[in-house]
Amino acid sequence: MKHSAIADEPRLTPPDAVTDASFLDLRGVSKHFGPVRAVDGVDLQIARGEFFSLLGPSGCGKTTLLRMLAGFEYPTTGEIRVDGADMSAVPPNHRPTNMVFQNYAIFPHLDVGQNIAYGLRRDRLPKADKDARVRDILEMIKLPGYADRRAHELSGGQRQRVALARALIRRPKVLLLDEPLGALDKKLREEMQIELRELQESLRITFVFVTHDQEEALTMSDRIAVMSGGKVLQVAEPHELYERPSCAEVANFIGTMNFAEATVCGREGEWTVVEARGLGTIRALAGSSVDTSPGAKVIVAVRPEKLSLSAQELMTAEAGRHSVSGSIAAAAYLGDRSHYFVKVEGLEKPFAVAAQNVDRSVEGWLSSGVAVRIGWSEDALVLLPPG
Repeated sequence: MKHSAIADEPRLTPPDAVTDASFLDLRGVSKHFGPVRAVDGVDLQIARGEFFSLLGPSGCGKTTLLRMLAGFEYPTTGEIRVDGADMSAVPPNHRPTNMVFQNYAIFPHLDVGQNIAYGLRRDRLPKADKDARVRDILEMIKLPGYADRRAHELSGGQRQRVALARALIRRPKVLLLDEPLGALDKKLREEMQIELRELQESLRITFVFVTHDQEEALTMSDRIAVMSGGKVLQVAEPHELYERPSCAEVANFIGTMNFAEATVCGREGEWTVVEARGLGTIRALAGSSVDTSPGAKVIVAVRPEKLSLSAQELMTAEAGRHSVSGSIAAAAYLGDRSHYFVKVEGLEKPFAVAAQNVDRSVEGWLSSGVAVRIGWSEDALVLLPPG
């Protein structure tokens, strides 16, 4: 691919110079709509050149926060800084940011080239320079030769690329993306996730990405902030967020998690010994925010894919130390894997167990009512604060 003029722009920091951990700095940012606190005291530091995602359910405040970054809303309290400059009261057209919306907002009366160049209308560039920028960015988004196409001649994925190009052609310091892949089908969305990440890595522009799709955030992000009720619950890299959530709410939102209430009995080295409802006396690892003093209430959490199923009579004595009896309540065949729901005495909800379908036939002994044992390794379990 031809080296783009955008990548040569001196305002973009080269990868080996990306060291500023608080390039985008939010301090105590809140937004109130009457009595409703849509965003409540958010503190975030986002690095230069980072792909940062805001993840959470509808109504959690993530889009409101993005709109404050863009300048479409102003904070009720707090401060927003970009590259050291206070943006809290700066209008959108004077900020070093640009935004891509979910509906793309492609102008139907303009062709692709005119749509992309629309953001340059105030820059009074010579036509030759403007056309060169459009050609370069069309090549970057893998749509060379599309400048004369009309909006109705584009697929959903192509429209998304054009919206990205229109936002990037002005060379913003921060690109804000409000669920831009939400209107695409699953296969195209997965393809665009990879392309969008590759584009961000080549440009090293700071991306702030809003989504409610957990897999999307885990796939694309350097770090993720999980939001709920206007607050940030946890900020972490994808692996840490999935493997070591800070609370049950984060664990439950990121993928699927099994929970069991427990009481701390004591410590054995790095392990915390607990008496867990339905699971008996077990050992698990606790996070720094968990009270591990004897008698403290905690929650045992474990992911479905970290559990295994065995026929009751095949369980060895050694494996039995890290297992519990149950019976299959339901099963779901999903093609590459199957999900089983196992009823365990003492637990209100069945435990979910995920198994890869390695064999061509998955029919057999794992059917409703069959007695099984759920097994796990000790490091599969994590302890979370109650509530």
